[in-house]
Amino acid sequence: MAKTKTKFVCQECGYETTKWMGRCPSCNQWNTLVEEMETPAAGKGERRSFNENNNQQPQSITKIAGDQEPRIKTSMEELNRVLGGGIVPGSLVLVGGDPGIGKSTLLLQVSAILAARQKKVLYISGEESIKQTKLRADRLHVTSDTLYVYAETDMDFIEKAIDNIKPDLVIIDSIQTVHQPAVTSAPGSVAQVRESTSAFMRIAKSRNIAIFIVGHVTKQGSIAGPKLLEHMVDSVLYFEGERHHTFRILRAVKNRFGSTNEIGIFEMKEAGLEEVKNPSEIFLEERTNGMAGSVVVASLEGTRPILVEMQALIAPSSFAYPRRTATGVDQNRIALLMAVLEKRLGMLLQNQDAYINVAGGVKLDEPAVDLGIAVSIASSFRNHATYPGDIVIGEIGLTGEIRRVSRIEERVREAAKLGFTRAIIPKKNMDGWTPPAKIKVIGVTTLEEALDTAISR
Repeated sequence: MAKTKTKFVCQECGYETTKWMGRCPSCNQWNTLVEEMETPAAGKGERRSFNENNNQQPQSITKIAGDQEPRIKTSMEELNRVLGGGIVPGSLVLVGGDPGIGKSTLLLQVSAILAARQKKVLYISGEESIKQTKLRADRLHVTSDTLYVYAETDMDFIEKAIDNIKPDLVIIDSIQTVHQPAVTSAPGSVAQVRESTSAFMRIAKSRNIAIFIVGHVTKQGSIAGPKLLEHMVDSVLYFEGERHHTFRILRAVKNRFGSTNEIGIFEMKEAGLEEVKNPSEIFLEERTNGMAGSVVVASLEGTRPILVEMQALIAPSSFAYPRRTATGVDQNRIALLMAVLEKRLGMLLQNQDAYINVAGGVKLDEPAVDLGIAVSIASSFRNHATYPGDIVIGEIGLTGEIRRVSRIEERVREAAKLGFTRAIIPKKNMDGWTPPAKIKVIGVTTLEEALDTAISR
């Protein structure tokens, strides 16, 4: 009998080695190397391809029909937006998020919507029994004869069920529970996740079935398993939000069929998730006017402009090293902007604690919110409020200049729609377009000029 070979595989990055080590040399994570049995290479008759009949030959790209497959649209416009216009048949979509954030709820609601339109949906649960899934469906008022529920983790049985039912949509909850019998490692390991995802990709492409798979996340917030998992799928969606708040954000970080960084806003209610049609209005409804340190910024998330309140609190520090705390924005960016304020405008911030918060739990990572952060910090430091009808847009350079931002027309138009009366923007963005009639646009070139305009005396 041949000797059984083993290897140690990192459960974070997929690094393989013949001996155990406490720390992975690839991703530098501790205690992530797990012993696995080496999987023998597939024999000649076991190899599978997208084209199962193996009759397809290479073709010239000019001779390939360019007819677009009609997307499967849902009644959730927020989901359609994130997916680029609807569900693409034959696509493989990975949905990740923290435990209890609402991934299964969202996908069960999508299943009900498509089943109500006489689409066959197969919901495969590896974490719940069919009775537990039924209880959750009753709570969400989900009922349809074309929605099938199957509790199974064996890949061979799952593929047989797909062939028998021939669904239009398959949901796998979750990929970490599915296992390939030919792979000897435990479910959830790097090898199992990789092989199972590869099998679902083959099923989706060869049978033209849209497949959604749920992925667990690590404590750092990234999807568990090898990074290869995100490269294999067509789209990667992250479901974000605080468990103790009602708002949820569905964000596309990869999409082969649409725009990346597109977001959809949902609100968790007793009967499930409901769309938020105008998120800017929701994020600003609790804003208190006339308070120092508060300013409204316009951020672009994918193709959608979103207006959110930026809050800053600057207070004298009692520590040798002042605190710099940021929620919703990059902490390093805060330190950079405070250095610009101190160097270019003479604000003595080196002995001040700084607390920056984006109201509503939104995460902003584009440079167009720089000016809003700087104005809120200066407003709190000087204890002078900003004008309630102002919106601030602009990127700040290290010399204190205000730099051009993209798609300024859409940002200003959204502000005018919500009743703002002034927009402070980079002067370089003033040319080539006509602002709406209800809002006054002021162009600024330096940070000092912007602060003189935005902060009341």
